[in-house]
Amino acid sequence: MGRVLCIVLFGFLMVPAGAMAQGAAVRQACGPEIHQRCAGVQPGEGRLRACVKEHFPELSEPCKQALLSSVAVVKACKADVQRTCPGVQPAGGRIQACMKDHFAEYSEPCKQAIITAKFGTR
Repeated sequence: MGRVLCIVLFGFLMVPAGAMAQGAAVRQACGPEIHQRCAGVQPGEGRLRACVKEHFPELSEPCKQALLSSVAVVKACKADVQRTCPGVQPAGGRIQACMKDHFAEYSEPCKQAIITAKFGTR
């Protein structure tokens, strides 16, 4: 199920580098729901992304928030991650580890998006 959810996240966000960093949060918040609603969907050609989009209104608030936070991080951090982690292959937490190593080098909007995704808006 983890691989399928990562594929969903990739397709949903359409920018894999930043998406992987938030994959664990989305897996935790959405894994069972997406697995249940999209169980029969074969990965590839945007089918899982379409399934998640179709069922988005039915997802729990924590799941929706995790997906939206991931989108915010991807948008805010895409250029920073491409600059600091070129060639890092997704999976196995490699991009997340690279992002942790380079956090100090990231733009303020990226840092803020990561902090907000991690801790909420307190």
